Amino acid sequence: MTFQALRMSLVATAIAVAGFAAAPTLALAQDASAAAAAAAKAAAMAKPNVVVLATGGTIAGAGASAANSATYTAAKVPVDKLLAGLPELANVANVKGEQVFQIASESFANDNLLTLAKRVSQLAKQADVDGIVITHGTDTLAETAYFLSLTVHTDKPIAVVGSMRPGTALSADGALNLLSAVSVAASKDAKGKGVLITMNDQIQSARDTNKDVNIETRAFQSQWGSLGMVVEGKNYWFRAPVKRHTTQSEFNIDDITSLPSVEIVYSYGNVQPTAVQALAAAGAKAIIHAGTGNGSVANRMVEPLRQVQAQGVTIVRSSRVPYGFVLRNAEQPDDKYDWVVAHDMRPEKARILTMLALAKGANTKELQRMFWEY
Repeated sequence: MTFQALRMSLVATAIAVAGFAAAPTLALAQDASAAAAAAAKAAAMAKPNVVVLATGGTIAGAGASAANSATYTAAKVPVDKLLAGLPELANVANVKGEQVFQIASESFANDNLLTLAKRVSQLAKQADVDGIVITHGTDTLAETAYFLSLTVHTDKPIAVVGSMRPGTALSADGALNLLSAVSVAASKDAKGKGVLITMNDQIQSARDTNKDVNIETRAFQSQWGSLGMVVEGKNYWFRAPVKRHTTQSEFNIDDITSLPSVEIVYSYGNVQPTAVQALAAAGAKAIIHAGTGNGSVANRMVEPLRQVQAQGVTIVRSSRVPYGFVLRNAEQPDDKYDWVVAHDMRPEKARILTMLALAKGANTKELQRMFWEY
């Protein structure tokens, strides 16, 4: 054998030996990679699955500069970008987003309520969905949350969330609010508590909570207090809802295809019956009278209300005063007139319950029972 041939033989032998030695190392690396992938998959399967339904609002808004916390355009950022900007969500749950609407909430209409509630109901029936979050503009957030609380039959957590500042603003509150909402929707201890509003670290009941401040992050309040708080992803509960909701409700969005016209008349000094008469003529099936004090009705308004009632319009006495509740027969002879009182429901929420009741064909006695129970 020549020297050159011997050299080539030795090189081939060395390469073969090296390949033999590297094979176990490569196999170990592949095994480790497969184990890591399996562990990651198991970890993902262990986390709850939360669907975020986006409807627009300030939480998806953008201002011209970071200094614009109150001047901005709502409903600009799509849900995929909203979620992508908050990678911390992956530590809490497997999160998927879906864009249902992209509107400012002051433009929400009955059709939007029906579409959203039906989608929530569909998702709640899926075995692979553990909780649902709805991002929403704050102006009508409480009304939508109450509608969902009355119509969606599930004990799975549903959290409705918004923000008072757009994401482009200094000290924007949307990211933390959304993280808290996903945390609540993903938690087992929120199960069965109905629809919740998660804003400013508070966990609030959809029934009790309203927007009380129009420019601060502590905007949403309940006169009966919050249900609890969510701090760094942990829920702290202090009370539970006692009124009927979700699984205990006699209303079911799966059976509702339309909502009757229910309108609100606001009372004030020197109020005139013009609005009452115009709304009745336009086809209103019920009028919520937002009275002064304890749902008071001015003397010049009593007969116009009774006249439209004789034409088939249901009359509900509520109050423009944000706290307290309307006492039956205290300011007006409700039994005599066959009027309904809204209890502690504000006019806009009294409208929601009245629409659903009339859609079921409820009379005034049944509607009054519903105001006591819901």
